[in-house]
Amino acid sequence: MRSVTVDLEHWRSIMPQTGPDMPPRVPAPSHRHAAPSGPWPFLDLDDHIDPGQLVDKEPSLPVQQCDHRDPANCNRCWSGYPQSLFPNWTPAQQKRSRISKVVERVHDTCTAHYVDVDEKGEFAASKSLMISPSGEDTQRHWEFMMQPASSSIFQRPKGTRLRAMFLENLSGPVLQMLGTKYNIEPFYFSSSIGWIPSRYEEEVKPGQSDHITISLTFIRTMRNPTTMPPSPTSIYTASTISRQQHKPPDQIIDTQAPLYIRSTDRILLPDLLSLHMVRSHMNSTIISYHPGQEHRSTTAASLHSRLHAAGHSVYWSSMFAQYDDPTFVFLSLLWYALYAWDETLEVLYSHLCWVESRVIQTNDMDLTQELHVIQAHLLHYASLLDDFRKTVVFVHRTPYPGLDNPSLYTPELRHRSKDLMKKECGNLLSEIERLEMARVMQSKRLKNVMNLGFSTVNIDDSRHMQRLTEAAVKDSAAMKQVAYLTMFFLPASLVAGIFGMNVQEINPGTLGTITHYLATAIPMTILTFWVVIAFQFRPQRNEQGEEDPSALRQVLARMGWPVVLAREFLEEKAESKDIGVGK
Repeated sequence: MRSVTVDLEHWRSIMPQTGPDMPPRVPAPSHRHAAPSGPWPFLDLDDHIDPGQLVDKEPSLPVQQCDHRDPANCNRCWSGYPQSLFPNWTPAQQKRSRISKVVERVHDTCTAHYVDVDEKGEFAASKSLMISPSGEDTQRHWEFMMQPASSSIFQRPKGTRLRAMFLENLSGPVLQMLGTKYNIEPFYFSSSIGWIPSRYEEEVKPGQSDHITISLTFIRTMRNPTTMPPSPTSIYTASTISRQQHKPPDQIIDTQAPLYIRSTDRILLPDLLSLHMVRSHMNSTIISYHPGQEHRSTTAASLHSRLHAAGHSVYWSSMFAQYDDPTFVFLSLLWYALYAWDETLEVLYSHLCWVESRVIQTNDMDLTQELHVIQAHLLHYASLLDDFRKTVVFVHRTPYPGLDNPSLYTPELRHRSKDLMKKECGNLLSEIERLEMARVMQSKRLKNVMNLGFSTVNIDDSRHMQRLTEAAVKDSAAMKQVAYLTMFFLPASLVAGIFGMNVQEINPGTLGTITHYLATAIPMTILTFWVVIAFQFRPQRNEQGEEDPSALRQVLARMGWPVVLAREFLEEKAESKDIGVGK
């Protein structure tokens, strides 16, 4: 039986690989495994269903095996996640979803960057916590998450409305602790690890809380890592190869791989925004997953600093101060994807201008291939932008349940909060529409460049054909001169041939005569003409009026072409006579 993982490894083996310093292609998303509404998580139609799941009559509902009242004595209750809370997620399904790959990373050090938003809407704290693979650090982080009020320096400060955590190099224990603490559907982690676009709401408690999840793929631009000089402040190491020595990577049509822009020595690479939010009054939490450095995606530290900076924006800080709907903080993070898209299309626009000038000046086949590669990526970007639009619509149509709690929000405050959310989502949707229009414009412009390239090729071909025609005319003139020269010598050749005949009238004493010559030459000439015409003759119809006569009839008709021709002539004459009588 073939599984998703096996198919992915096979695809990787047959696809051309990028250079050692270039980000690899991201996995092709399996959209059928994107949300909990799918009844068979990571079970394809050819996969075997574990018989153990079908034994119990009762459905496999989430089971909370520990109340976590004493985190220090939970006996690592979180270590069985996800199957401890979601029994239908068997080890085989965890392996296919690649969750098991993260769970098995028990010796990695995970970094969690925190941002706290207090009840006044101010970003009160911003710190980072290293969770090492040692048992002491792991247990301390579990107690840190489970004890909202304690003497620990890691406690969530009193009056904290929302905490956002950005996870770098997610390890197995941290994944299991988060999933157990917040009762997170494993689909969040599988969608994040597999780069599967998703959006869904769960754990809805009317008037109190819910969980919302989004996993969004977008495109970001960065300098070519193979030519980017190393920097002390750079997160990633880079090659010291100079731009003059660098050879551009082979351009292939693979929309999951980065797109190289040689005019500015940049790449357009897929990036991921994966957020899970627990929305509840004065206890909201945002979890942001970040892939490893292999894909050169946005780091946890970078997005952490961006959110912290948003809290110091006059526009957003006033919004956070007036309205405590945690969705506004969630919405501000979506602007990161919009900024990335805008920068990407700017770089692509500049590159198209460069390509246009190159197409006008030269006829380069590499440019034609590059144009097709860019067009394929632009078509792929259309689906990604549509996913972005659907994500914003989902956020707008999934309001915070706490707004309907009359003890927390007056009707006026609820109405103003929902109106503001509608306005901010509308702003994002308007920007996404602008991006889509820019993408469509660039796609049309690219087609125009491709047509220009083809026209240039056609013009060059026409010039080449003109030169060939001129050469053929010269050859024809030369052949005419040869023909005239042959005609000049033809009478003399004829006379020489006649006087060279051994006939009695010319060469007395021979047995042959002119009569013998004519008796042989005339029939041979007639036979030659007969055979030539027979090979070229095509009878218009046969005796039975068949459209496809047999091979024998075709041979007979061709050999008897005078008879057939005479018959067709008489029939046509008779038909024309009948038509004249009818009139």
